[in-house]
Amino acid sequence: MEEQQQQNVLAAAFPAPPPFWQSFSPENLSAISSLRADQSQSSSSSKTEPDPATELPIRLLDLPAELRCLQPPEPPVEGIYRCFGDLYNMNDPLPSLEEQGIQQLYTPPMTPTSNSDGKHTDRALILKRIAKSLLLNFLELVGIMSVNPEQYQEKIQDLRTLFINFHHLLNEYRPHQARESLIQMMQTQLERSRSETQGIREMKLKVEGILEGLSQAKLAEDMEKEESEKDGVEEGKAVWEVLEREFD
Repeated sequence: MEEQQQQNVLAAAFPAPPPFWQSFSPENLSAISSLRADQSQSSSSSKTEPDPATELPIRLLDLPAELRCLQPPEPPVEGIYRCFGDLYNMNDPLPSLEEQGIQQLYTPPMTPTSNSDGKHTDRALILKRIAKSLLLNFLELVGIMSVNPEQYQEKIQDLRTLFINFHHLLNEYRPHQARESLIQMMQTQLERSRSETQGIREMKLKVEGILEGLSQAKLAEDMEKEESEKDGVEEGKAVWEVLEREFD
């Protein structure tokens, strides 16, 4: 009975947060950060400098019970993960509409049939046509409901087929979307690194300018001091000469 309730909670549309969220307190985060820093220092002293691009995150062993949930689990070896109570395989290809028993309303792009006559090769054009068909079928459904509501099932089935075709064509863009998102993320990181580097260079120029100004001010002060000392010596010599003339 408890297992069935747990499955219902995991499969809910808006499941409750997992119980280990309470472990992410400021004290626990500070404690595991210090442990990772100590582990990183000990590992770096025993081997060469790690490569950030290939170095895996540090995994700590024998953690206290309150810190175990703060360490991410290891990546699945078999490629299976759980999402909302269901198991998925990361290597599963996108099933075709025929495999799902759904009528395919468009010629699949990048096929010999589509490339031979040059029609329906643009996915954006196909999406626009399906969207227009959805609007037209919805208007037809409204007309049917106003005349004979009992005949709605066929039009509902047509709308369902159109929506599934539209969604399936969008899902074919997922690898492209993931690749573009990764490119955008890397570009953002690169721009941030470049801006930080530029800020460091500008600050370096400012510090060098300040130091150069201080050195010039110090040099001018030393030269003024030397000139004042020379003037004092000259004045002393003049006084002694006047005194010698008076007494002679």
